[in-house]
Amino acid sequence: MSDLNSTGNEPRTDLEIFSWGYDERLSWLGAAWECADNGHYYELPVNQEDLIGLLRAGVHHSSALHCKLNVLTSTFEPTALLSRAEFKKLAFNFLVTGNGYLSAERNRFGKVLGFKNRLSVYMRRSSKKYEKDGYFYLRSHVIATADFIPKSDVIHLMQPDLVQEVYGIPDYLAGLSSAELNHSATTFRRRYYDNGSHAGFIVYATDNNMNNDDWNNLKDQFKKAQREGNFRNVFLRSPDGKPEGIKLIPISEVAAKDEFLNIKGVTSQDMLTIHRVPPSLMGVVPTAAGGLGDARTAAEVFAANEIEPIQAAFLEANDAFGADVFRFKPYTLATVGK
Repeated sequence: MSDLNSTGNEPRTDLEIFSWGYDERLSWLGAAWECADNGHYYELPVNQEDLIGLLRAGVHHSSALHCKLNVLTSTFEPTALLSRAEFKKLAFNFLVTGNGYLSAERNRFGKVLGFKNRLSVYMRRSSKKYEKDGYFYLRSHVIATADFIPKSDVIHLMQPDLVQEVYGIPDYLAGLSSAELNHSATTFRRRYYDNGSHAGFIVYATDNNMNNDDWNNLKDQFKKAQREGNFRNVFLRSPDGKPEGIKLIPISEVAAKDEFLNIKGVTSQDMLTIHRVPPSLMGVVPTAAGGLGDARTAAEVFAANEIEPIQAAFLEANDAFGADVFRFKPYTLATVGK
């Protein structure tokens, strides 16, 4: 039997689902791996801004790259054409994006005075459709405001790729999913605590004394109960209400099924594996009783297997340019007491 006071248009239930929000930190790598020709230059096969975003999100990912950068910089010897500061910028771009660019600075007679680093995220290789052979240094990603640099004035260092030879590709791409998952696990745990250490609940209301305005006000109060307001008290007055008129039903118990530590552990191992950096050189706290082994031995093996091949890639540019741009000294560790 229908209610005599009902018009027949009111909904029998009121359901609304809302979340605390999710910021998509960055878009994933593009599907177009080939270097498209836009008539002026070749497009990048990988969005390098995404690579930079992941560098700032993955703890082990960032630590491994900075470890390589510090060791590589410590072995560099400044030359008449390249300072230590410019080399460190170049090496950082090379390790993160797979590309490193140096542009020559000449005097009025055309003599090379030195080299300056160019940010790889803004450098583009001119295409065959363009009348000149060289590189564009974009400003605000607009070709009309780009600086054109002749090929003879650019040293382009790149990590090799299997499908194209226009741009370099970093060798850690296989570990990006682990870096993203590691960041997502940390973000979820942080938001869980910011939300008052609960994953949400269902507000089940059967109290007929609440009108639409009261119900909307209650929903607004729950929406505001996040971060600084996650311990907010909500007062509800219903003189003739029943004790079971409003109930909070937890959706799930996160603490019982939380995989946070497992995810952090597995993904951190993935990132250490893809970068091939010993944990003892990155400040990783050992969890096993045996520790992480001898740090000195690990550093020497790391320098021989990882740093020296990178140095060789830089030294090849000396032969290509015909000048002593790069020079390195052997990697050595200080002796205790000296």
